[in-house]
Amino acid sequence: MSITTTTHLNFGGDARSALEFYASVFGGSATIATYGDFGMPKDAPGADDVVFGSVETSAGFRVMAYDVPGSAGASATAGTTRREHGMTITDQPFFVSVRGDSLEEVQGYWSALAVGATVVEPLAASAWSPGFGMLTDGFGVTWILDVAAARSA
Repeated sequence: MSITTTTHLNFGGDARSALEFYASVFGGSATIATYGDFGMPKDAPGADDVVFGSVETSAGFRVMAYDVPGSAGASATAGTTRREHGMTITDQPFFVSVRGDSLEEVQGYWSALAVGATVVEPLAASAWSPGFGMLTDGFGVTWILDVAAARSA
Protein backbone atom coordinates (compact mmCIF):
# COMPACT_ATOMS: atom_id res chain seq x y z
CA MET A 1 0.00 0.00 0.00
CA SER A 2 1.15 3.50 -0.74
CA ILE A 3 -0.13 6.96 0.13
CA THR A 4 0.59 10.37 -1.33
CA THR A 5 0.00 13.70 0.36
CA THR A 6 -0.43 16.81 -1.77
CA THR A 7 -0.71 20.33 -0.40
CA HIS A 8 -3.88 22.09 -1.60
CA LEU A 9 -3.64 25.88 -1.50
CA ASN A 10 -6.62 28.25 -1.49
CA PHE A 11 -6.40 31.64 -3.18
CA GLY A 12 -8.53 34.72 -3.65
CA GLY A 13 -8.36 35.00 -7.44
CA ASP A 14 -4.64 34.49 -8.08
CA ALA A 15 -4.41 30.68 -8.12
CA ARG A 16 -3.51 30.71 -11.84
CA SER A 17 -0.60 33.11 -11.28
CA ALA A 18 0.56 31.14 -8.24
CA LEU A 19 0.46 27.80 -10.09
CA GLU A 20 2.33 29.22 -13.08
CA PHE A 21 4.93 30.68 -10.72
CA TYR A 22 5.36 27.38 -8.85
CA ALA A 23 5.75 25.56 -12.19
CA SER A 24 8.51 28.00 -13.13
CA VAL A 25 10.23 27.44 -9.77
CA PHE A 26 9.99 23.65 -9.47
CA GLY A 27 9.59 22.60 -13.11
CA GLY A 28 6.68 20.92 -14.77
CA SER A 29 3.65 22.78 -15.99
CA ALA A 30 0.44 24.00 -14.46
CA THR A 31 -2.79 22.11 -15.19
CA ILE A 32 -5.70 24.50 -14.79
CA ALA A 33 -9.48 24.16 -15.10
CA THR A 34 -11.78 27.12 -14.52
CA TYR A 35 -15.29 27.38 -13.15
CA GLY A 36 -16.32 28.24 -16.71
CA ASP A 37 -14.79 24.98 -17.95
CA PHE A 38 -17.16 23.16 -15.58
CA GLY A 39 -20.36 24.86 -16.72
CA MET A 40 -20.44 28.31 -15.14
CA PRO A 41 -21.58 30.83 -17.78
CA LYS A 42 -18.41 32.25 -19.34
CA ASP A 43 -19.56 35.85 -18.72
CA ALA A 44 -20.38 35.27 -15.03
CA PRO A 45 -18.09 36.86 -12.42
CA GLY A 46 -15.45 34.34 -11.40
CA ALA A 47 -15.88 32.09 -14.46
CA ASP A 48 -12.16 32.44 -15.25
CA ASP A 49 -11.13 31.61 -11.68
CA VAL A 50 -9.44 28.27 -11.01
CA VAL A 51 -11.69 25.48 -9.72
CA PHE A 52 -8.94 22.86 -10.06
CA GLY A 53 -5.26 23.47 -10.60
CA SER A 54 -2.09 21.54 -10.02
CA VAL A 55 1.63 21.36 -10.64
CA GLU A 56 3.38 18.00 -10.58
CA THR A 57 6.98 17.28 -11.50
CA SER A 58 8.91 14.11 -12.26
CA ALA A 59 11.10 14.90 -9.22
CA GLY A 60 8.08 14.43 -6.93
CA PHE A 61 6.95 18.02 -6.29
CA ARG A 62 3.15 18.28 -6.17
CA VAL A 63 0.83 21.12 -5.25
CA MET A 64 -2.84 21.82 -5.95
CA ALA A 65 -4.70 25.12 -5.81
CA TYR A 66 -7.99 26.81 -6.46
CA ASP A 67 -9.72 30.17 -6.11
CA VAL A 68 -12.22 30.26 -3.26
CA PRO A 69 -15.55 31.47 -4.71
CA GLY A 70 -16.41 35.02 -3.72
CA SER A 71 -12.93 35.79 -2.40
CA ALA A 72 -11.57 37.82 -5.32
CA GLY A 73 -8.84 40.16 -4.14
CA ALA A 74 -8.59 38.57 -0.71
CA SER A 75 -5.53 36.68 0.42
CA ALA A 76 -6.89 33.26 1.37
CA THR A 77 -3.55 32.47 3.03
CA ALA A 78 -3.33 35.66 5.08
CA GLY A 79 -1.13 35.66 8.13
CA THR A 80 2.32 36.58 9.29
CA THR A 81 5.44 34.62 10.10
CA ARG A 82 8.65 35.94 11.62
CA ARG A 83 11.70 34.77 13.55
CA GLU A 84 12.19 36.15 17.04
CA HIS A 85 14.83 35.04 19.55
CA GLY A 86 15.48 31.86 17.56
CA MET A 87 11.78 30.91 17.43
CA THR A 88 9.26 30.99 14.60
CA ILE A 89 6.24 33.14 15.52
CA THR A 90 3.23 32.72 13.23
CA ASP A 91 -0.54 32.85 13.00
CA GLN A 92 -0.62 30.77 9.83
CA PRO A 93 -2.18 27.30 10.10
CA PHE A 94 0.46 25.63 7.91
CA PHE A 95 3.74 25.97 5.99
CA VAL A 96 4.71 24.11 2.82
CA SER A 97 7.95 22.16 3.27
CA VAL A 98 10.21 21.16 0.39
CA ARG A 99 13.26 18.98 1.04
CA GLY A 100 15.97 18.31 -1.51
CA ASP A 101 18.92 15.94 -1.56
CA SER A 102 21.62 18.56 -2.15
CA LEU A 103 22.32 22.14 -1.18
CA GLU A 104 22.77 23.05 -4.85
CA GLU A 105 19.30 21.73 -5.70
CA VAL A 106 17.64 23.56 -2.80
CA GLN A 107 19.54 26.79 -3.55
CA GLY A 108 18.09 26.74 -7.08
CA TYR A 109 14.53 26.43 -5.78
CA TRP A 110 15.23 29.04 -3.10
CA SER A 111 16.56 31.61 -5.57
CA ALA A 112 13.51 31.26 -7.81
CA LEU A 113 10.94 31.11 -5.00
CA ALA A 114 12.49 34.14 -3.25
CA VAL A 115 11.56 36.49 -6.12
CA GLY A 116 9.00 38.87 -4.61
CA ALA A 117 9.10 37.00 -1.28
CA THR A 118 9.70 38.07 2.30
CA VAL A 119 12.59 36.07 3.74
CA VAL A 120 11.78 34.86 7.25
CA GLU A 121 15.01 32.89 7.76
CA PRO A 122 17.78 33.04 5.12
CA LEU A 123 18.85 29.77 3.55
CA ALA A 124 21.93 28.67 5.50
CA ALA A 125 23.40 25.71 7.35
CA SER A 126 21.59 24.83 10.58
CA ALA A 127 22.12 22.41 13.44
CA TRP A 128 19.97 19.80 11.65
CA SER A 129 20.58 20.47 7.96
CA PRO A 130 23.28 21.60 5.50
CA GLY A 131 20.71 24.17 4.33
CA PHE A 132 17.50 25.50 5.87
CA GLY A 133 15.47 28.59 5.04
CA MET A 134 11.97 29.99 5.35
CA LEU A 135 10.17 32.59 3.25
CA THR A 136 6.69 33.86 2.50
CA ASP A 137 6.15 34.15 -1.23
CA GLY A 138 4.34 36.94 -3.05
CA PHE A 139 1.09 34.96 -2.81
CA GLY A 140 1.21 34.76 1.00
CA VAL A 141 2.31 31.11 1.23
CA THR A 142 5.11 30.37 3.69
CA TRP A 143 7.65 27.81 2.50
CA ILE A 144 10.35 25.92 4.36
CA LEU A 145 13.17 24.66 2.16
CA ASP A 146 15.86 22.38 3.49
CA VAL A 147 18.44 19.80 2.56
CA ALA A 148 18.01 16.25 3.78
CA ALA A 149 20.68 15.61 6.39
CA ALA A 150 23.02 12.68 5.81
CA ARG A 151 22.01 9.80 8.04
CA SER A 152 24.67 7.72 9.72
CA ALA A 153 24.14 3.97 9.90
